[in-house]
Amino acid sequence: MRNDITSKKEKNDLINPGEEAIILGIDPGTCITGFGIIKSVNHRLVALDYGCIKPPRKYKLSDRYLIIFEALNVLIDKFQPSILAVETQYVKDNVQSALKLGMARGIAILAAKMKGMGIVEYGPTQPKLAVTGTGKAKKYQVQEMVKLILSLKNSLPEDAADALALAICHFHHLQTARVLGQEI
Repeated sequence: MRNDITSKKEKNDLINPGEEAIILGIDPGTCITGFGIIKSVNHRLVALDYGCIKPPRKYKLSDRYLIIFEALNVLIDKFQPSILAVETQYVKDNVQSALKLGMARGIAILAAKMKGMGIVEYGPTQPKLAVTGTGKAKKYQVQEMVKLILSLKNSLPEDAADALALAICHFHHLQTARVLGQEI
């Protein structure tokens, strides 16, 4: 795996392949892109892998986008997820930041689509609601609930927790047959 991907995998989370859908959650960013890959095993969710893609900040944007794209391809090839869950884009105050974030989001969508994956998107409050019960949860609350849901013992970076929350959110929607994410 590339040096610019930091990955945290717990040793006791090995699974048998081919049981159910594997979901890749992505929290895109130009400096840090969080990823989380989950699967259902014996009626419980297991984190296959999670972490952050961290292109060096000193690199120009086009090189950071390439690093994100290549790293996502490595993850997709390794875990063979069937669907990508990504957050919808919103513009807060800084339009330039929103454009850069949109490009990173587009890179993730392109990487997934090129591998034949389905794409779903969720609003910023939906993953928080799915894991904490409130759409206004704080970052630390999302981190702790994701750790609890997935029985993780290690510390969980914020961006990875957000990505795992997106994957968990989609899993819940699949399980309740209320797929709120729209394929794009």
